[in-house]
Amino acid sequence: MVLNKDDRAYRQCSVTVMDNIADPDISFDENGICNYYYDYIEAEKREVFQGSEGHEKLQQLVTKIKSDGAGKAYDCLIGVSGGVDSTYVAWLVKGLGLRPLAVHLDNGWDSELAVKNIENLISKLNIDLFTLVVNWEEFKDIQLSYLKASVVDIEVVSDHAIFATMYKLAKEKGIGYIISGTNVVTEHIMPPSWLYKKMDFANLKDIHNQYGNVKIRTYPTLDFKKYVYYSSVFRLNPVSILNYIPYNKKEVKE
Repeated sequence: MVLNKDDRAYRQCSVTVMDNIADPDISFDENGICNYYYDYIEAEKREVFQGSEGHEKLQQLVTKIKSDGAGKAYDCLIGVSGGVDSTYVAWLVKGLGLRPLAVHLDNGWDSELAVKNIENLISKLNIDLFTLVVNWEEFKDIQLSYLKASVVDIEVVSDHAIFATMYKLAKEKGIGYIISGTNVVTEHIMPPSWLYKKMDFANLKDIHNQYGNVKIRTYPTLDFKKYVYYSSVFRLNPVSILNYIPYNKKEVKE
């Protein structure tokens, strides 16, 4: 059955915008509040640090990053896309006195505006940039495979390449921290059925084997063994820095 907002079976969370059209697996309590609201509250308690606690933890983190990166060309990696979150992270990291190497993935879909934003960012903040240009024929073929397979989270194709590139680059340059713009406040509520594990190369490879035509030769990959090595042996630390500060996306845009 296909629901619409006029159906008696239609339900929307009394606190959030989530409803049972967007996610059939959603659940509600006796007050009409959905499970995703409570998931967010728990994540906020666990991962978001506010006020003096956030400031103190952020300073401790910055001190540790600087100490671990002493004597190296860079003490952290940051991804840049030309968008709001990554631009703000770059500005924030630079202001905290860290020495980032910015990484950009050119997958063939860059807009002129995004490219210009990155150029301005790198120039004004005086940050070094590493750009990986993905082989278009390979990337296009993988994306088409995901479309043919009707996979919802088509961003896996870009995200997997970004993670693989940054992890490899971190190892090559001895950088122990990847600082990202992912955060609980603006990104946490997301139904599991909308997303998939970005680092699951086995899944990506299986989809491409079924629907693709171009052999993967240069597309960056990160299989389970590599992930275990980077995480457990090399001890690479991902940092969601926006969880340590008040982050209002509207104010950041302004």
